[in-house]
Amino acid sequence: MAPPAEKNRRVIEGIFTELSKGNSRPFLDVLADDVRWTVAGTTGWSGTYDGKQAVLSELLGPLFSRFASRYTCDADRFIADAEHVVVEARGHAITKSGVPFDNTYCYVFRLAEGEVHEVTEYCDTQLVVEALGNPDGGAR
Repeated sequence: MAPPAEKNRRVIEGIFTELSKGNSRPFLDVLADDVRWTVAGTTGWSGTYDGKQAVLSELLGPLFSRFASRYTCDADRFIADAEHVVVEARGHAITKSGVPFDNTYCYVFRLAEGEVHEVTEYCDTQLVVEALGNPDGGAR
């Protein structure tokens, strides 16, 4: 039987294999109902989103509504330690205003029983502001 770190790494690697093809469904399916997603920084997108419904309606929904093209994300590196998996990745999309959104990320995932319970996201916040502005509803 594989140790927890290896199992968790495989879950996240599978997700990023699909994200690289533009398929976000496996990622959404593995988010726990009580997921807590923190976007680092001081932008209007930055902050903590508590619960899967908040992640979908307050973060991912407004984010993906700004894209004219399908979003893809390619992982460059995975580091796994017990319940945490760290991923360095590059995301790609074109916004509806025609601006390329080619961001770099470092994600820290905490998994339990095959589900993602915490996400901490670090990215190029200047690019977020320039390409996306603030999410609907103003600053967080």
